[in-house]
Amino acid sequence: MNFVRFAARRVAEMAATLLVASFVVFGAMYLAPGSPASFLLAGRSASPEALASINAQYHLDDPFLVRYFRWLGDVLQGDFGRSITYRTDVSRLLADRLPVTLFLIAMALAVVVVVGLLLGRIAAVRGGTTDSAILVTTTFAVGTPSFVAAVLLQGLFAVRLGWFPSSGGGGDGLGDMLWHLTLPAIALALYLIGMLARVTRSAMLEALDSEHVTVARSRGVPERQVIRRHVFRNSLGTVLTTGGLIVSTLLVCTILVETAFSIGGIGQLLELSTTTKDFPTVQAISLIIVALFMIVNLIVDLLLPLVDPRVTLGSREAAV
Repeated sequence: MNFVRFAARRVAEMAATLLVASFVVFGAMYLAPGSPASFLLAGRSASPEALASINAQYHLDDPFLVRYFRWLGDVLQGDFGRSITYRTDVSRLLADRLPVTLFLIAMALAVVVVVGLLLGRIAAVRGGTTDSAILVTTTFAVGTPSFVAAVLLQGLFAVRLGWFPSSGGGGDGLGDMLWHLTLPAIALALYLIGMLARVTRSAMLEALDSEHVTVARSRGVPERQVIRRHVFRNSLGTVLTTGGLIVSTLLVCTILVETAFSIGGIGQLLELSTTTKDFPTVQAISLIIVALFMIVNLIVDLLLPLVDPRVTLGSREAAV
C-alpha cells in the first residue's frame, strides 16, 4: 500500500510538472524573434486583409492565455495543431517520425547498457593493466561529443570502407533499419558508454571494499558468486540512477545525430522546425521530450527500492 501511495503521488507530481512545462514550452516560442506569419509570407509584403487571415487561422490575435488553454485542451485530446511548414497535422508528422527515433534510442541504449556494464565490471574486477586500459578508453569516449563521433564513423565505416550507409533511417524491414541505424546508434552511445562504465567501476570498487564482501570471502564463498551477488547487485542502485540520466541524454543528443545522418526522426524534425519557426511542431516535440524525461525518472524512482533495499521510497541518496 505504501508503494501504491508513493506511485500515485509521483504520478500526480509528474502531471503537475508537465502542466507547468507545457506553459513554459508554449510561452517560450513566442519570446523568440519572428513569427509564424512572417515565415508564411516568406519576406513578401502582404495586405492587411491577408495578414488578418493568417492571424485568424492560427489564432495569433487571441490573448496569450486563451491561446494556451485552447492549445492545452487540444493536446489532451491528441491534437497538436497543424504544422506551418508541412501544412499537415503535427500528430501525423509525429506518428510518421517518432518510431524511427524511439528505435534509434532503443538501439543506442542497448549498446550503452551491454558495453558500459561489461567494461565497468571488467575494470573493477581485474584491475591492473586492464583497468588502466579501460579507463583510458572510456576517458576518450566521454570526451567525444556525439556529433564528432558521427562524423568520424561516417568517414571511416560509410565513406572509406562502405560497410554502412551514411544517411537515412531505412525502411525496408527490420534488417534494413538495423543496418541504417547501426552507425547512428554507436555515435549516440559512445559518450554514454564511457560514463556508464566509469560509474559501474566506481560503484563496484566501493562495494568490493565493504564489510559484507570481506565477511563473504572469509566464509569461503566462491569469488564469482561474491562478485555477482554481493558486489554487482549492490552496485545496481547507483547504475540505475545513472540510467535515468543516460536515457534523458539520449533524448537530447538524438537531435544532433539524426541531423548528421539525415534520419527522418523527430530530432531532425525539431531542428528543421526550429529553423523555420514552425511553432506547433516545436511545441509538440518539446513537450514529448519533457514527458519522456519525466517518465524515465518516474520509472527509476519506482525501481530503485526494488533493486536496492537500502533506498527508501522517494529517496535516491543511498544509491548515489
